[in-house]
Amino acid sequence: NTGSGEQLYECPICSLTCTNVQILQEHVDLHLEEQSFSEGGNLRDLELAQQLQIEEDKQQRSEEERREKEEFNKLQRLYGLDNSGGYRQQLVKNMEREVDRGRMQPFEYHKRKADMMESLAFGIDDGKTKTSGVIEALCKYYQSENKDVRRVWLSASVDHFHSSLGDKGWGCGYRNFQMLLSSLLQNSSYDDCLRGIVLTPSIPKIQSMIEDAWKEGFDPNGASHFNNRLHGTRAWIGACEIYSLLTSLRIKCQIVDFHKPTGPMGTHPRLLEWILHYYSADNEGSAKVVCTSRPPIYLQHQGHSRTVVGIEERKNRTLCLLLFDPGCSSQEMQKLLKQSSDGTSLKLLRRLVGSLKEKQYQIVAVDGVLTLEEKAARCRASRVFTSQKIP
Repeated sequence: NTGSGEQLYECPICSLTCTNVQILQEHVDLHLEEQSFSEGGNLRDLELAQQLQIEEDKQQRSEEERREKEEFNKLQRLYGLDNSGGYRQQLVKNMEREVDRGRMQPFEYHKRKADMMESLAFGIDDGKTKTSGVIEALCKYYQSENKDVRRVWLSASVDHFHSSLGDKGWGCGYRNFQMLLSSLLQNSSYDDCLRGIVLTPSIPKIQSMIEDAWKEGFDPNGASHFNNRLHGTRAWIGACEIYSLLTSLRIKCQIVDFHKPTGPMGTHPRLLEWILHYYSADNEGSAKVVCTSRPPIYLQHQGHSRTVVGIEERKNRTLCLLLFDPGCSSQEMQKLLKQSSDGTSLKLLRRLVGSLKEKQYQIVAVDGVLTLEEKAARCRASRVFTSQKIP
């Protein structure tokens, strides 16, 4: 009450005093309406923010799915699994391009296409990328020249095969298998295993041979990676496919995985030491040049593979691999058949430890013949296969 006896009413929200209860009621109602409006606005803001977040998440997922699909398609193209055709399609396409550019005459195109169709029909390599006699030439060279080399071990005779217009960019694994097989075909110890193979098979034939190994039960995990199909594709192959194929032929071999560097600056000295032991274990003696009966070694790293055909021990005790590379042309390999006294052409083959700096290497080394029982056991083991790792 005021001093005059007038009744006052206080707002319970803001403590404003009113002299009329109706005015106070209207005042309080305004407070409640304002609060309700404010709460409704906050709710709408929250709903809007949630909707925007949902749309942003959806857009982000869509973008991630697009990127993943692009990466998958890129890998499919890279590894030849994009259904873009295989050896025959690539060879024809590249020969047509050579004709368009004036690098090949039409009559040559038709002749080479006819030769290719005949070669593929019989499953035999046409031999146009083959160079023979290099190991024999190296043996003669080392016996008379090269003062920097203390000793050298060479594999059994092996032909070099290089990539062609039909497999350029993806065929190195197949070409290295051809090199390895060319050596085995000249070794009577493997006659029984290779009874059905007289001449070096073509790349499509090798693809079918690997598929046959999968059908026998070898490496089901690897087969599933290729959807159980290689023929008619440009799919890259690696050490596991080479192992499966050789073992299916009853050829005894092993994969050794050098899964991390074992020397300074990311080098792999233990890789070279293993290869030295492979060639020298059964070939002790004092001869400078040791022409062994050992087959060459398949050497794989990320993106490429090559064939080891020997190893040098220098007078300073360092080791140097001798490699056949499918990327090296016949014209370059022919120079090794007429080796000059200074050995300059050997640069094509030599690889010191400092030049082998990939993160990981795998080798496939052949060492004899399997019995039928041993082959069956290895087939079963390949279902849970792990390569031998060098620590």
